[in-house]
Amino acid sequence: MKVEISDSIKYIGASTYDLDLFEGQYIIPNGMAYNSYVILDEKIAIMDTADKLVAEEWLENLKTALDGRTPDYLVVQHLEPDHSGNIKSVLELYPQIEIVCSAKAKAMMPQFADVDEEKIITKKEGDTLELGSHTLTFIMAPMVHWPEVMLSYESSEKVLFSADAFGKFGAIDADEGWSCEARRYYFNIVGKYGAPVQTLLKKAAGLEIETICPLHGPILTDTIPQVLDLYNTWSSYEPEDEGVFIAYASIHGNTAEAAHKMKEILETKGCPRVAIADLSRDDIAECVEDAFRHSTLLCMASSYDGGVFAPMADYLHHLKSKAFQNRKVALVENASWAASAAKAMKAEFEQMKNITFVGDVVTIKTTVKADDIAALEKLADEIK
Repeated sequence: MKVEISDSIKYIGASTYDLDLFEGQYIIPNGMAYNSYVILDEKIAIMDTADKLVAEEWLENLKTALDGRTPDYLVVQHLEPDHSGNIKSVLELYPQIEIVCSAKAKAMMPQFADVDEEKIITKKEGDTLELGSHTLTFIMAPMVHWPEVMLSYESSEKVLFSADAFGKFGAIDADEGWSCEARRYYFNIVGKYGAPVQTLLKKAAGLEIETICPLHGPILTDTIPQVLDLYNTWSSYEPEDEGVFIAYASIHGNTAEAAHKMKEILETKGCPRVAIADLSRDDIAECVEDAFRHSTLLCMASSYDGGVFAPMADYLHHLKSKAFQNRKVALVENASWAASAAKAMKAEFEQMKNITFVGDVVTIKTTVKADDIAALEKLADEIK
């Protein structure tokens, strides 16, 4: 797919559909884009490289865009291996090139590439790089989502090169909307770092941005206001939707039956949005996304080994590691003898910020009976 930005700014990224898991854990059914750009002016700047997985295609795209010219700068905004994987190849092809990066990136550089320190130009907040008619202004964005990250704003064309910010899962030609896979990407990769994202958004608010060029996902133009608005909601840890996400972990199917019954009850009572997932089978990253998306999280799980069934324990670990907060939580447990799931789940949530428990814990004894349905009805009233 040919991606057009402008006469002077060329897309040289590459996508893959061959990778099963991004970062060794996230399913990517629609592939993954590794974006990179070249600014052609009196001086030429390459904006990041790409993953080694796409090295051959990326290098070919680079040479085509350069059309025989020699680049002056490689701007390294983010050192993660999926963006720094071809620094060595660039240095071999263009030994005179200078590396432009943050001071933190310079300190970390030896972990990723053998670069002569004399070839590294460090930039701080507000510093510029003159290319001719194009000027890059650098914006420091530590912990969005690594400590060395910086963004670059090109003022003549009003383009923000945004590193991993505003990215999403999916190849560059994935036929899908932005928000769903961007949300899953954000909460699982960037989500822990809401405060640094808020700082970045305040900086971005002072810029006139017509195009965002992220390191993953599509180039953004017309949807920029909506994208910035969603990022503000997400990084503020505010729910995007009023509603309930039911996350359940069931051993023999009884808790699953109760969960689906609860979904039916909530919908009958007029809950504006109800989503449900089986933690044993569904994508855990999407379950993390849905917990952050909704105003209320209902966890329903079996008791197991004096605690809670492992898929729920794993899920709560994921939520805690991503700084889950500012939500209402309700609990349902199942047990054939010693009920322990609710206590274990509550202990995990008590380690998270601003969690409000809603209603009484419902304890089901193995199978779902009339009394259990009545208790679920009562809990649904308290939730909605």
